Amino acid sequence: MKVLVVGSGGREHALCRALSRDPAVGALVCAPGNAGTAELAEPRPLRVEDPDAVAGLAEAVQADLTIVGPEVPLVAGAGDELRARGLPVFGPSAAAARLEGSKAFAKEIMRAAGVPTADSRDHTEISSALADLDTFGPPYVVKYDGLAAGKGVTVTTDRDVAVEAVRASLRDTDDRVVLEEYLDGPEVSLFAVVTESGAVVPLSPAQDHKRVGDGDTGPNTGGMGAYTPLPWAPAGLVDEVVRTVIRPTVDEMARRGTPFTGLLYAGLALTSRGLRVVEFNVRFGDPEVQAILALLNSPLTAVLSGRVRPTWRSGAAITVVVAAPGYPTAPRLGGPIRGLAAAGALTGVDVLHAGTRRDESGQVIASGGRVLSVTAIGSNLESARGSAYEAVSRISLDGAHYRTDIGDPSRMPHAGTSRNR
Repeated sequence: MKVLVVGSGGREHALCRALSRDPAVGALVCAPGNAGTAELAEPRPLRVEDPDAVAGLAEAVQADLTIVGPEVPLVAGAGDELRARGLPVFGPSAAAARLEGSKAFAKEIMRAAGVPTADSRDHTEISSALADLDTFGPPYVVKYDGLAAGKGVTVTTDRDVAVEAVRASLRDTDDRVVLEEYLDGPEVSLFAVVTESGAVVPLSPAQDHKRVGDGDTGPNTGGMGAYTPLPWAPAGLVDEVVRTVIRPTVDEMARRGTPFTGLLYAGLALTSRGLRVVEFNVRFGDPEVQAILALLNSPLTAVLSGRVRPTWRSGAAITVVVAAPGYPTAPRLGGPIRGLAAAGALTGVDVLHAGTRRDESGQVIASGGRVLSVTAIGSNLESARGSAYEAVSRISLDGAHYRTDIGDPSRMPHAGTSRNR
């Protein structure tokens, strides 16, 4: 079969890597892709935010399956346009993608389905939002309602910072802001494939690291690293999440006439009062998927279709993100990247590209804030972690930065704090 992967980040490179190992896949196209995906898949230019362009490309390349990586085309309706043309797609409709496209809508669904989550209220007016700010904080949790590439959340004990976050979230007349109670406890990411028949197939849980700096300091990012499995997770966690979060949400969406199919991602906080949902995404999370797919032992297309239950390699996987200088506030792009072959030569290491492209001379250069996702597998987390950071040390990009504490056993959650991301 021929598979079209839509997107250009580390998630898409991870998907292409897994698909390239799938015996059912004979050809791959990645649009628009990056310097790494071009080594595995035919690159094609694409305006990913345009559903008609996405469906048109799927028709042009005669794709047997289109996997839509990012949230923007899904929220815009790429899944609807592909289905309208009779083209197989992995990804939800625009109506179902509102679970990620609107935090207020996601809260409405969770309340209706009885899904445990933080108490919240949403506002469209600055005056009412500011008057309500102290209802849940401090710490204050302020979320822009729409898509913000993982950076639309402010968690702070500084009221002035929270006020500014409210104002920044309500700049336009159709903007909305969500105020939430703060959640304590470590965070977990759980992905579940939801088939056309409504079956739920959970994947291996992972932990993401959203803050830019070691020790969870600095602003939120799209994600600076992840690891799986979670040696500290309570027994039965996956079954509990499916029973109390994923299944009720899928059932509620079906009840409303907007059935969810594709990948439903629950960002969770394991609080002192029990499990709570922090957020929903409607696509594979980046960088968690890089680590999760590194351990997947089953053919990816068979898992996505629900034909097989996933099986996993033994051991552990970790992803460390190498970011451009100035990321996340003002990344400086264009710097040459060296050492990629030396890093990738290490056993068990995949250097997955995110914000990269080749210049006219063929040199790989940084073209995005998150540049690389260095992913390693090992017999245990310590082994995987050592390989990943050895690979990172072999890569050179002037001014690049990365967290040094991804998967650090001394920082493993016990009674940690959530970021309400």
